[in-house]
Amino acid sequence: MTKISLGKGINAGLRASMDNDPKVIILGEDIGKLGGVFRVTEGLQKDFGEDRVIDTPLAESGIIGTAVGLALRGYRPVCEIQFDGFVFPAYDQIINQVAKMHYRSMGKLRMPIVIRIPFGGGIGAVEHHSESPETLFAHIAGLKVVACGDPVDAYWMIQQAISSDDPVIFLEPKRRYHEKAELDESVPPAYPLHKAKVVREGTDATLFCYGPMVKTCLQAAEAALEDGRDLEVVDLRTISPLDLRTIFDSVKKTRRAVVVHEAPFSLGPGAEVAARITEECFYHLEAPVLRVAGYDTPYPPSRMEEEYLPDLDRVLDGVDRVMGY
Repeated sequence: MTKISLGKGINAGLRASMDNDPKVIILGEDIGKLGGVFRVTEGLQKDFGEDRVIDTPLAESGIIGTAVGLALRGYRPVCEIQFDGFVFPAYDQIINQVAKMHYRSMGKLRMPIVIRIPFGGGIGAVEHHSESPETLFAHIAGLKVVACGDPVDAYWMIQQAISSDDPVIFLEPKRRYHEKAELDESVPPAYPLHKAKVVREGTDATLFCYGPMVKTCLQAAEAALEDGRDLEVVDLRTISPLDLRTIFDSVKKTRRAVVVHEAPFSLGPGAEVAARITEECFYHLEAPVLRVAGYDTPYPPSRMEEEYLPDLDRVLDGVDRVMGY
């Protein structure tokens, strides 16, 4: 049993995958000698060499285009996009090549590519460094979109994503990189890649969340106990495809739901979750499904981000509203 941070969990997971499969190659800006901006890939180039941990030019489209070629030749490339807002020069490659190659080739070609994206705010960064673009990928058929929320999941999910034959957008909550938890590498993963996880059992309402909001929702659930409210917290873990069975089972038990994410409110992942719950669990609901999210504005300057991001008070306000019906 080892106490490990979320960032180190990803590092250890990458190392395990590279040990197990010589076809796993990592590429991105400053990931080699520097070990990445967040030091997530620290030490990997030293141990595996420059042929498998590749420092690329500052060209996101080139990184993904190179990964497409590698995947076609039988490799399993893992690409790092340095910050969430830097992914858009590569968006064309991701949507038109990575996501569609399997379908276009009638199943003959696979794209076992993992695209790691540190996402979300809370670190006091400058413009283009605190985005939550998950909806832009979840809408695209052919892509899987996952987000780890704790160190144990980080360790196992990155390995599961790399072993998948489908392209995976792997979202890493950058403000949680230093959060720590106990990890026993000898214990197999408790969940498959696209399975949601009930991280706290409850009876009165369910908080659905993922990535950086998992910790916030757990804190809200603890605070709600002071008002006699027992909240269930479900870490979605995967945004596409959604684990609808776990979502529906929780709602049928608690009969109330609040979806929490940092991405903007309108057309965010919470809208899809709310729609699915309403379609399938309408007669189980005691209240409308509510959402707590970022605002429909560009991400603000760092001094204002605390006003933008969902926090304990905003989540508890959502709980008050859903319990008031």
